[in-house]
Amino acid sequence: MRWRTILLRYYFFLVTCLLTALEAVPIDIDKTKVKHTQPVESAKIEAPDTGLYYDEYLKQVIDVLETDNHFREKLQKADIEEIKSGRLSKELDLVSHHVRTKLDELKRQEVARLRMLIKAKLDSHQDTGIDHHALLKQFDHLNHLNPEKFESTDLDMLIKAATSDLEHYDKTRHEEFKKYEMMKEHERREYLKTLNEEKRKEEESKFEEMKKKHENHPKVNHPGSKDQLKEVWEETDGLDPNDFDPKTFFKLHDVNSDGFLDEQELEALFTKELEKVYDPKNEEDDMVEMEEERLRMREHVMNEVDANKDRLVTLEEFLKATEKKEFLEPDGWETLDQQQFFTEEELKAYENLISLQENELKKKADELQKQKEELQRQHDQLEAQKLEYHQAVQQMEQKKLQQEIPPSGPGGELKFQPRQQLEVS
Repeated sequence: MRWRTILLRYYFFLVTCLLTALEAVPIDIDKTKVKHTQPVESAKIEAPDTGLYYDEYLKQVIDVLETDNHFREKLQKADIEEIKSGRLSKELDLVSHHVRTKLDELKRQEVARLRMLIKAKLDSHQDTGIDHHALLKQFDHLNHLNPEKFESTDLDMLIKAATSDLEHYDKTRHEEFKKYEMMKEHERREYLKTLNEEKRKEEESKFEEMKKKHENHPKVNHPGSKDQLKEVWEETDGLDPNDFDPKTFFKLHDVNSDGFLDEQELEALFTKELEKVYDPKNEEDDMVEMEEERLRMREHVMNEVDANKDRLVTLEEFLKATEKKEFLEPDGWETLDQQQFFTEEELKAYENLISLQENELKKKADELQKQKEELQRQHDQLEAQKLEYHQAVQQMEQKKLQQEIPPSGPGGELKFQPRQQLEVS
């Protein structure tokens, strides 16, 4: 499962579209032409993990606010700017006492969780004298000045933090992918260094062969173009390509019928194109690269179609995009195998970073080994002292016994009589 859907749809309150269960414009579809269609269940859709460290808190706040009729009504009428600007947060003052009490409890639990994380982190560095109040400042999704009450400031901060974090999430994914590719190349080169010349040439030849094999794939249609959507219409939806209709297409792929195509629904449209390039059974095809390609396709379509940049595609935006020249006569799409992920300078800088990290880890490992040896030495010393003490105790017990019991003869008789008996005799 792709680990997130957009903030502006599912979190925070552009999720209004889900919370208020807005319905799409009714569109008549000739069901006789659709093969193997499955009815979309009306059950509540499970919210995907956003990847945020406060994801659970975010979900719980949304669930609680949804139970207040007044706030829910305001959500229905609110536009995107009103939500993102924080003006909607002021409505929190009008929610019921029961809802406010639940929100207060959620905030206290979140503050307690963050304090526990801080303590665990500082304990690992053996720090003492923790000032939780000061350290809570690093978390910008809640108001740390009042850890007991959930106020409009908290709602405003939560919206803005989640919006900002998720808007930068794609950029972070691209950066992580670049590091992944550099690490792959670094490990390949390091492995080659371990081979003799003959084996190295064989490995290089195999690498080039696999690279060419991967690049030898059918033409990939431009994401979001008429050709690409018609292919989905025909092969996935089982409809006649001559009957292609953008309005009907939108309705078919608005899976949850909320009136929008979100990022997950868009990414699902690219599966057929990706299957032309990637096959999990093929050694030369990297599935991590496939997901990066999917992300690139989705970003491209969003940039072309999403006019108001709310990370949702409405029917109006979709239909307007189909009138553009780019939809009918698109440029060719360059797949990842035609891209250069990094330069040699970037790879060298990354390898230097890896070397520094490895040296730091080795230094820590050496320190831990020394600590282990010192602990073992102290343990051995204590065991020796314990043994010495035990032997001393045994010797004392033996002396004590020798002083209290007179020595006996071979038959068990006393070898020496007590002094009193000798005097009487």
